[in-house]
Amino acid sequence: MDLMHPLKSELHCHNVFSNGHVGSLEPIHDCNVTIPNQLEYAYKAGLDVLFVTNHNTMNGYKQILEYKKNYKKFDSINVYPAEEVTTDNEAHVLIYGIDHTINAGLSLHEILDEVKKQDAVSVAPHPFSLLDALREDSVYCDLFEVFNSSNVDVYSNLKAKKFAKEKSLHVVAGSDSHVKTTIGRSTNLIYSDNKLDSIISAMKHHKITIEDTGYVQPKEALEHIRYKIENSAFFIDKYASQFYPRALWAIRMLYKLYMISPENIFWNIFYRMSISTLKRISRKINFEGYDYHLLRERNLGVLLKMAI
Repeated sequence: MDLMHPLKSELHCHNVFSNGHVGSLEPIHDCNVTIPNQLEYAYKAGLDVLFVTNHNTMNGYKQILEYKKNYKKFDSINVYPAEEVTTDNEAHVLIYGIDHTINAGLSLHEILDEVKKQDAVSVAPHPFSLLDALREDSVYCDLFEVFNSSNVDVYSNLKAKKFAKEKSLHVVAGSDSHVKTTIGRSTNLIYSDNKLDSIISAMKHHKITIEDTGYVQPKEALEHIRYKIENSAFFIDKYASQFYPRALWAIRMLYKLYMISPENIFWNIFYRMSISTLKRISRKINFEGYDYHLLRERNLGVLLKMAI
């Protein structure tokens, strides 16, 4: 590595401009982090570099630059363009150093062709998460997110670590921040000048190391879930009607009960039970050979069998 001062960097975070761009199978409201909050918590985390990776849009990047101009406090943080793009099969790809948006719905290789045209860098995010992962196709990206703070099932990260070692991949970590307190939860050190061209070149030449990692805490996960639930009544009803019509009555009842008393301790217990179930499913898919395509069928009976 070069002897220059490394740049403490956040490679995976979102703000309110991600809302409405995630895709038809996700709630419109994805993130409640405002630009002032994002910069404030990036400052508290001691970040030198902040890539804002909103879903399928570069909105939020120019806006944060404009806001930042009026506050010298944030001069130490350089914000750079990025995007988290959804492929034609629901997987995600992180792109850094782009000058215009790459459209969602393209194949992975079409996206990577566009990355080359823009002289940008690609990263495979949460590569073995359960619904939006590139999985083995991650090898085609420039870098590999071996640790994702939001992979609270744990097995997704363990599988990523195992895969990265087997394939000798160059790894990074990502906070995948959707609430303000998780900005800078997982950070990387980039060995370059704090200029976009220099940073992109360093990433391409693997002059980057993981500095720190940490998981999203239950309180933070519940904050994110609450934001999505409270703003997504129509989506939840539509989604449940489409994929789980037999369970629609139960889902509607749970939603009404939640809205009456979102602070009730029952929801904390329910969350912990759900994570326990998620861990069992993730273990079966990532380490016991179960077919991950079954999850995309969104069959409640299949999910229940996998959860046992």
